[in-house]
Order: sequence, then structure tokens, then C-alpha cells
Amino acid sequence: MAVRGSEEKAGQRPAFSLVWEERKIITVPGTPWSIPYIPHPDNLAFDVFVSFVVSALLAIMINAEAQAWVATILGDVRPGAKDRFHFNVLFHLSFLGSLCYLVTGFGWPKPMDIDPTKFRHPCLYLLLARLAGPVANILLANIAASLVFLIKYLDMDPLVFMMVLGVNVTTAVYHLLPLPPLTIGSWLVGCLPDRVQTLKRVLNFIGPILIVAIFLVERITHQGIVSPYLNPLVVRLVRFIIGS
Repeated sequence: MAVRGSEEKAGQRPAFSLVWEERKIITVPGTPWSIPYIPHPDNLAFDVFVSFVVSALLAIMINAEAQAWVATILGDVRPGAKDRFHFNVLFHLSFLGSLCYLVTGFGWPKPMDIDPTKFRHPCLYLLLARLAGPVANILLANIAASLVFLIKYLDMDPLVFMMVLGVNVTTAVYHLLPLPPLTIGSWLVGCLPDRVQTLKRVLNFIGPILIVAIFLVERITHQGIVSPYLNPLVVRLVRFIIGS
């Protein structure tokens, strides 16, 4: 493993110092948390948990608004729609999506209503609109990384921006799972023909419950089902963004 960042000062938490642990996580020496961050009684320091909540809310909002923006550009125009372009995260909160952040460190916004019939190329444009969410999360993570280095230069603690970076990368990567309401799952269901509307409703209903159930089982049994395959990608992306 390698260490990157500023040298730890005696008696102080390092302003920026990361330890890359093989395969699974990134730990931040002197702090009780890692990337991906999952709330746990052992790491529920007040400042860390507040930073996590703020980061999750930002990830939810930017994910939803990016989908709405791209869908509008591609043809699904809805003047006055209450779920678009207000940047109020309260309108985007999903109960199960928010719960999933607490269970496994990622989640999702309330499903953004997109009508593929308004697109010239329905399946392709729907994919682009859905992918806009995780792409926006990665862009926000890059902005946070830039602020981390600026704050590091000022010899301050970049805790909040490190958390924004970690949570947004984790959200983007886990949205690759082919289950609705995650990005790829929403796209696959949205491309199903209209004659299977009942199947669409069933998948959209079961998907969020199944996601939370899978990760609850992981937390309770301490046996990786999905996360061992996705966490390495989270780690690689974080390392790439901060230039390690």
C-alpha cells in the first residue's frame, strides 16, 4: 500500500493523507472513516456523520437534476414541472434511497419521470438521460477533489470535501447495478415495450426493496455479495481523480 498527502503533524489529524488498502477501501489515517464510507457505531463522529449527510444530499440533488436537464435537452420538455430545475433536494428524496445511504453508503433520488416517447431515439436518449445522473456525480467529485487540494494547501482539514468526493464516486459506481431505480436498471425497464406495463410496475416496485435487502444482508452477515466487486472500482476512481 502507498500513502499520499501531507505529513501528519504531531498531535493533529492530518489535513490530507490517504492510505490505499488492497482491493477494498481507502482509509484516512487519524480519522474514523474510510471510502466507501458506511455509517457504523464505530465511526459516528459528529463532524464525519454530518459531512456524510450533506454529501448524500448533494449527490441526490445533482443526480436527479442532471437527469432532468439532459432529458429536457433531448426532447422531454415539461414547462413548470415540479420535479425539475428547482435544486431543492427535499423534492428528490426517496425513503428507500435515503435508507440505502445509511445501510451501504450509496442511494438514489426519487425516480425522475422521463417519457421516452418524446425522444427521437427512445432507448438511446433514455440511456443518455439516465447516465447523466452518475456522470454529474463524478463531475461533482472532481470539483470536490480540487477543493481538497486547495484546502490542503491552506493547511486546513478538507473533511467535508473528501466526503463529498467519496460519496459521489460511490453513488456513481453503484448505479451501474442493473436494478431499478438505479441508472442501468431504470434504463433497462424503460426500454421494455408498452405491452408489459404490469412487468414494469412490478420491477419498479421490487427493485428498491431488493437493493436494500441485499445490502442489509451484507451488513448483518458481514459477507460481501455485491460490494466486493464494486468497491475496487470506487477506490480506483477516487485514486484517479485525486491523481494517485
